[in-house]
Amino acid sequence: MFPHKIRSLPGYNPLVVFALIALLQTGYAQEAIDSTITYPASYFAQYDVVTANDMLNRIPGISLALNVITDGNNNGGNNNIPNNRGLGGAAQILINGKRMAGKENEASTQLDRIAASQVDYIEIIRGSSGNLDVSNTGQLINIVLLEQSSRASLSTNFSMTSFSDGTVEPGGSVAYSGQRGRLNYLFSAELKPGYEVFESIEHSINGDISPNDRIVIDRVKDLSTLTLNSNFNFDLSDADSLAINLLYSEADPPSKLERRILDFNTDPATDRFERERIPATKDNWELGFDYEHRFGNGARFKFLTIINEVNNATTRERFVSSAPGGPEQKALFLDNRTRTRERIARTSYTFGLAEFQTLELGIERAQTILDSSLKQGLNIPGTPSSEHGGLVPVMLPIADSSVEEIRYEGFIIHNWQINTRSSLESSFLFESSEITQTGDARNQRDFTFPKPKFSFRYDINSSAQFRATVEKLIRQLSFTEFTATSNTLDDDQDVFRGNPELVQEESWRYTLNLEYRLPNDGGVLNSRLFYYDFENVTGRVDASLSPDRLESIAGNAGDGRVLGLDLDSSIRFGFIGFPDAVLTAGVLVQDSRIKDPLIDLVRKVVPFDRGNYRIGFRHDVTSRSFNYGFNYGDGINNNRPFYDIDKVLFLASQSDLTFFVETQGFAGLTYRFEAINTLDHERCNIRNRYDGYLRDGVLKELEENCSTIGRSFSLKIRGTF
Repeated sequence: MFPHKIRSLPGYNPLVVFALIALLQTGYAQEAIDSTITYPASYFAQYDVVTANDMLNRIPGISLALNVITDGNNNGGNNNIPNNRGLGGAAQILINGKRMAGKENEASTQLDRIAASQVDYIEIIRGSSGNLDVSNTGQLINIVLLEQSSRASLSTNFSMTSFSDGTVEPGGSVAYSGQRGRLNYLFSAELKPGYEVFESIEHSINGDISPNDRIVIDRVKDLSTLTLNSNFNFDLSDADSLAINLLYSEADPPSKLERRILDFNTDPATDRFERERIPATKDNWELGFDYEHRFGNGARFKFLTIINEVNNATTRERFVSSAPGGPEQKALFLDNRTRTRERIARTSYTFGLAEFQTLELGIERAQTILDSSLKQGLNIPGTPSSEHGGLVPVMLPIADSSVEEIRYEGFIIHNWQINTRSSLESSFLFESSEITQTGDARNQRDFTFPKPKFSFRYDINSSAQFRATVEKLIRQLSFTEFTATSNTLDDDQDVFRGNPELVQEESWRYTLNLEYRLPNDGGVLNSRLFYYDFENVTGRVDASLSPDRLESIAGNAGDGRVLGLDLDSSIRFGFIGFPDAVLTAGVLVQDSRIKDPLIDLVRKVVPFDRGNYRIGFRHDVTSRSFNYGFNYGDGINNNRPFYDIDKVLFLASQSDLTFFVETQGFAGLTYRFEAINTLDHERCNIRNRYDGYLRDGVLKELEENCSTIGRSFSLKIRGTF
């Protein structure tokens, strides 16, 4: 369905192709084109915006620039790879031309905390330049604040959300920001509700088509997250600047679950009732410093350091009874605790190499440490332990472990403005790391990876731009797959074993972009064609102790390929007399393949499913300070299968329809009403279990699980003072 032998195509060599394009472009003079789109503050005056985020939402096509591109989700994957450790040189949002000195605490989280009254203008940067604070493969958003000797503002946000079970949860935030001389500052506090109601019914049949059981589950997760945040930007002199970022967040996300199991394998059918209580805590903090010095010749020296820590603790206890409210017996105890720490330092020097060329040299050092422990207790013969919930301890392989990685990444980034329409960004990164595991398993491994990247841009005219990118990416290992972890996806398997021998997934990625901006700010059309060639795809591998005890662990399943096309549009309805009505729409289709030796089948490369589609609409009635709209998204049916040694789970798509109405009213405040999951979508997953290996095809059980999280309604009140 796509070219498996792409490397055998005549003349295939991305470096040669890029060089030929560059040489052709330098052969003749062209009219200069400014690829940066600027929106001054006056552009947004008619919309009664409150925050910088409100301003961005009024820009057609902004979702294309702000799209967080992750593997297999909206746009087929890019630089934001899950489990990324360290910092890297990429970012999507800049404030005053600079990235935020943080990972958890980064610029996109600040958009609702920056008052619109403090914004001078917003830029969509579609070009690449050594003057940027980060590399730019796609598009960057730069929010430029007003320069004043003294200014301050207070932004507030209060919300009440009603959930399907009648629970009402409050939320809100307050942010105080301003400027005093050479100092820009922001203080904020946010309480974010994350309450969740989950209801599901599972029907299953045996391999001989006889009824097996019916399981009804009601689960409630009561989550509220409190986040405190501060940012300081000092202009120490005309040549020196210092940014400081601070973040603290804590959550108490306990869950409770009730499960009723009707077993049809007995005559008569019997009931079993299970109750689970799952207390949990989470907290994290982060501290970042970013120093920059600009030399008189235009060169720049930067030093950035970040330290952070994340702590998670979850305890799961299951109680079984034969009647609702009857005598209970504890059947399961799982206690999972993790502590993740990062210490990152990155320094670079950027200078002019020649006319229209810059070179950045630098190095990054990142230390990451994961400490994890997992305890399991079961109601089995043996000696109970108070540390295992009063149940009998189960010896788990690699249950207590510490994993440490010391990673160095040297980089060279060359920016070349070939002519007035063309630019080429070339980078070479060399990654060297040492991963050491101690505790129940002891192992030490060294890895080295070269990572070249080439990004070419050509402005066809003031409206159309072509982009091509070739890059080598390394998917960093998830430390949690090195150790035993609890399994929340399958009630028949409580624990996953770890694999200390897992190695990194590698890929070559080829992307072509064509973007067209309609005249008179009428919207944006964008297309992206991508092809990814994978080595050592992360999947499941056979770790069975015997043919009667089949078990799999995370491992490297082999090589795979992905081909996809992503189409996006954002169009104003000015051509029919409604210039403040904007329709956004997009569709992603992709095909992925890997021959998996575990199941002896060709399957999809997880998480690259068949694709998705989305549509949104917003209409600002500016004469009445009123706007309304909706957003809808869904995946293509039969979207994402997960294969294991003796089962396969087909995850259905999770559609969502959200309506919103917003107006400015009493006391100059903005009032917003949202209806979330309006269609009350029911998601039905199917799991096939096999007797023995899946590849042998002997079906043992077929399960269909249909679930919903219900509708919720939210009222938000916002204002700036």
